[in-house]
Amino acid sequence: MPATTAIQRLLDNPPDLPVLGGLSALTAALGRRGAAVVQAPPGTGKTTLVPPAVAAMVSGRVVVTQPRRIAARAAARRLAGLLGERVGETVGHTVRGDRVVGAGTRIEFVTTGVLLRRLQRDPELPGVSAVVLDEVHERQLDADLTLAFLADVRSTLRDDLLLVAMSATVEAGRTAAVLGDVPVVDVPGALHPVTQHWAPPPPGVLPTDERGVPPRFLDHVAATVRQALAIDDGDALVFVPGVGEVDGVVRRLSGLPDTDVLALHGRLPPREQDLALARGPRRRVVVSTAVAESSLTVPGVRIVVDAGLSREPRTDQVRGLPALVTVRVSRSAAEQRAGRAGREGPGAVHRCWSRADHGHLTAHPAPEVAVADLTGFCLELAAWGAPDGEGLALLDPPPPAALESAHDTLTALGAIDATGAITARGRAIAQVPADPRLARALLDGAEAVGARRAAEVVALLDDDVRAPGGDLVAALRAARRGGPAHRSWSDAVSRLENLLPSTAPRTDLTDDLAVGTVVALAHPGRIARRRPGGGSYLMVSGTGASFRSADPALAGVPWIAIADAERRPGAPDATIRSAAPIDEDIALAAASGAWHEVDEVTWARGRVAARRVTRLGAIELSAVRLADPSPEAVRAAVADALAREGLDLLPWTEAATALRRRMAFLHHALGDPWPDVADEALLAGIDAWLGADLARIDVLSALRRLLPWPAAGRLDELAPERVAVPKGPAVRVEYGPTGTEQPVLSLKLQDAFGWSATPRLADGRVPLLLHLLTPARRPAAVTADLESFWAGPYRQVRSELRGRYPKHAWPEDPTSDA
Repeated sequence: MPATTAIQRLLDNPPDLPVLGGLSALTAALGRRGAAVVQAPPGTGKTTLVPPAVAAMVSGRVVVTQPRRIAARAAARRLAGLLGERVGETVGHTVRGDRVVGAGTRIEFVTTGVLLRRLQRDPELPGVSAVVLDEVHERQLDADLTLAFLADVRSTLRDDLLLVAMSATVEAGRTAAVLGDVPVVDVPGALHPVTQHWAPPPPGVLPTDERGVPPRFLDHVAATVRQALAIDDGDALVFVPGVGEVDGVVRRLSGLPDTDVLALHGRLPPREQDLALARGPRRRVVVSTAVAESSLTVPGVRIVVDAGLSREPRTDQVRGLPALVTVRVSRSAAEQRAGRAGREGPGAVHRCWSRADHGHLTAHPAPEVAVADLTGFCLELAAWGAPDGEGLALLDPPPPAALESAHDTLTALGAIDATGAITARGRAIAQVPADPRLARALLDGAEAVGARRAAEVVALLDDDVRAPGGDLVAALRAARRGGPAHRSWSDAVSRLENLLPSTAPRTDLTDDLAVGTVVALAHPGRIARRRPGGGSYLMVSGTGASFRSADPALAGVPWIAIADAERRPGAPDATIRSAAPIDEDIALAAASGAWHEVDEVTWARGRVAARRVTRLGAIELSAVRLADPSPEAVRAAVADALAREGLDLLPWTEAATALRRRMAFLHHALGDPWPDVADEALLAGIDAWLGADLARIDVLSALRRLLPWPAAGRLDELAPERVAVPKGPAVRVEYGPTGTEQPVLSLKLQDAFGWSATPRLADGRVPLLLHLLTPARRPAAVTADLESFWAGPYRQVRSELRGRYPKHAWPEDPTSDA
């Protein structure tokens, strides 16, 4: 198909970029198979020249995805500039809250989320002839979903839709495989050499601690930047993990002579983002999050300073605490960052870690599907009609535990039914461009607090705003007053409010409780009540949570709704990073599905305790004593307690313990019909031997029920409690706890005079182990072969004891009754 004049002019006289060598192979592959994968490292020009090459093949629009809004806008601006036009003519862009396209737009750059919404509205993508998915190697959830949905569309609805997936790493081969083994066009990079410098922090300075990135490490990053500027030429690009770290390093670098220090991240207004992405009149230092890692070009950069950290999604599936956490960068990401210094000429990378530490970095970052919260992912699958992704070409299957957790959340929201199919409420939630929990909070919160306030709070939560002192209400008031992020927040509020019917706010709710209400609706499992006698809280989900000691604003409030919390490995409680106050009525309304009343019967130390308890999830609201619990509940309580803590919970009397040991001995020595009374066997048959009346347990009687009849009549013969001795009263036999030990008889040596051989138990199979004692009951000898002892060692023992105990008889023949 003919291209527009501007596109054809560009293709006839393109900039000298490495990707030019692969364009003919790409168009040939698309002509044969309709789909292809382009593997090319950052800086090869694939984002700039592949879309025009594809547009020259089709008559409809080419949609190009980017993982971030900054990248989509920047790519559109760059390509429009090469065409000699403004954005909105041949080239346009659409990102959340910003759409610049015209009737003649042939190439449209969008974020992956925007294309995902379009696919859900109309999978046939009317008017679109081709889709180019850029940066698929980043393996974000939206990108994995979009790739799978487009593969499904091509195979079922639009076999004419051209599809190009572009990757900077070895993910290209896997991507080609899931698309049906389509061709891979490999474009080698042409980066200039980049000199490596290692700049590990001083001793005792760690990149992260329990609170995130410590100030001393940011001091080190800033010092490394100053050193790099002193020894290398060109502008510098500094990579740090998040917005807070960007601001911290920018402050530390303020006052650099003849140098502009600029921030670059997704929360900045577009004008400030554009400023960081354009050449300036002076030397520049651009401090950026990962947005500049691969999909953006920052002109003039010849120096990269890499803090070596990345912010990635992680989820505690058991406690339901999704969060962005700071982790070490992967080796592949570190190489991509370093490559930014070699795009325009020889450059240098200064890494804020050691060469030895570099060898311990992971090879690649984990795909989001393996580590992130999958609630939104699963809702998208359900809306597509493919719960769990069945039949879709997903690069990696979602982990079962994460899927189950997501299903539970969506079911609680009413977004899916028992089969996993999306409901009408789920479709309404899916129309809100936010996490499903935030969408639910927006829809239900509008009725509770008014549309405007609901939109304000959801916009704060969606932007992951860090609340000063953990107080989200203070963060809302700061946003209303204005500030660096006010414009983007205000635009988000307007977009969200436009999705809602106009509602009047409740005048009886203060801003404090209104914020808490919306947070509670978003995260009912994070509603928390203060624990008695302490400063910590217990969430509905069962997780403990505490404010940092430096965050006193809400400490002591009886009920709170937690917007953001992070639980570090080994920590007893999650750390509350932002929350808002609520009251008990709000808690009960927001988490009504977690309210339950249950009879709790527990058993410990031989006693039953029964209560009727009202709970909100794990939070106990009230309890009254139950006088007469059911036998079934008692039996279950006993079985549960024994399974958890073992048989030691039973009221073992001395007689019961002695009988169990005798039975264990006979089971080991004789086998059937004598039963196994080890812990495992008794626990497995608890109902059979303990009996029906578990409220009053008699362990001795219970064990006697296990004795085999008629063999039980020989118990005292085979394993007697006591053994008669030639001299003195009968002596107690000591049986071991497991039955495998040899029974012991401890007696004075004189009491054994008259025995010619060792007494034996269990029908003569097991000799007693005799502990022979002096008249003062001190050890004299140990033997299980009395006949051999009398014949040998006894003479030496007799000689020693006669002198020490002359008043006692010491016959030469101990077998005689002397």
